[in-house]
Amino acid sequence: MRLKHCHNFHDFRKLAKQRLPSPIFNYIDGAADDELTCRRNSRSFEECDLVPNVLKGVSHIDMSVTVMGQKLQMPLFCSPTALQRLFHHEGERATAGAAAKFGTMFGVSSLGTVSLEELRKTYNTPQVYQFYFHKDRALNQVMMERAKAAGVDVMMLTVDSITGGNRERDLRNGFSIPFRLTLSGMLQFAFKPMWGINYVTHESFKLPQLDDHVEMSGGALSIGRYFTEMLEPSMNWDDVAEMVKLWDGQFCLKGVMSVEDVKKAIDIGCTGVVLSNHGGRQLDGSRSPFDHLAEVVDAVGDKIDIILDSGVQRGTHVLKALSLGAKAVSGGRFYLYPLAAAGQPGVERALGLMRDEIERGMRLMGCTSTDQLSRGNLRFR
Repeated sequence: MRLKHCHNFHDFRKLAKQRLPSPIFNYIDGAADDELTCRRNSRSFEECDLVPNVLKGVSHIDMSVTVMGQKLQMPLFCSPTALQRLFHHEGERATAGAAAKFGTMFGVSSLGTVSLEELRKTYNTPQVYQFYFHKDRALNQVMMERAKAAGVDVMMLTVDSITGGNRERDLRNGFSIPFRLTLSGMLQFAFKPMWGINYVTHESFKLPQLDDHVEMSGGALSIGRYFTEMLEPSMNWDDVAEMVKLWDGQFCLKGVMSVEDVKKAIDIGCTGVVLSNHGGRQLDGSRSPFDHLAEVVDAVGDKIDIILDSGVQRGTHVLKALSLGAKAVSGGRFYLYPLAAAGQPGVERALGLMRDEIERGMRLMGCTSTDQLSRGNLRFR
């Protein structure tokens, strides 16, 4: 299978599975516990039907949106995800380059493998910095000041990861950073030699945002230990309010779900929230964001920008979310599989296909701009 044969999310997933050692593929593909929430995230869209209008004169389509002060040429952006150079040696450079080409936003993780400064200088497109709250408050301030100095557009605090989810696929493989693989896991790398060749012939793997705090050599602090030892499980709304005040700009909470929590985010000055269950990777059995979107929009949709994340695989999923009131949609796996499969050309193909699906869907819906999408276009089964 080659990149040109990939026409949808499932094709990209298949190609990534062919090219990645299985422990790394399963790190992307896997989720928490029984993976019920991961499956529900996408299936929730299947219970909502689009009702098109015809003869509306749709010769020109404007799918641009403005979210958290950022003008995007399409209503879908690349959510920040960790460890991208582990999936492909280009890593975040490929994601940022593709996002810039399509005029959309991309995110850099605290566990990113390319520095946020390099990405900000190289790619002229809106940039999000995804942040974890550490026990060391001084470290939090230093990292935020660094992001501000780099010119990051949006600070995004992840609030559903104060401890790591129970990802049993990783436990079976012994997946961690640094690698602590089981014998079975190690054997899988031998079956995919090109990944290993690329890994050792390109720059060494590192975490530039945390270079001074998470060592990658012998006796290293693993990613699992990072979550359990460095992150602050007692983080509360007062802590976040201080961060919002310190940042003094576009500030978003990722991993919020309840109406009560979104109202609190508004009260402390957040400008956006991402309805997300971390792609099903944290609390298995939690509600899917699409199932919950209308409730949140009805309560506070006119007071804060609401972004939907988790389970998005098609352009029609984006249209359904926008019709319910989301300002934009983000996702991780939809571009991580193509990244793993082919680097920047893969991410570009994924974004191009999604853009085409959104445009085609809008034409067939009889909408020339995203603000014409409404619940009148939807029926639930």
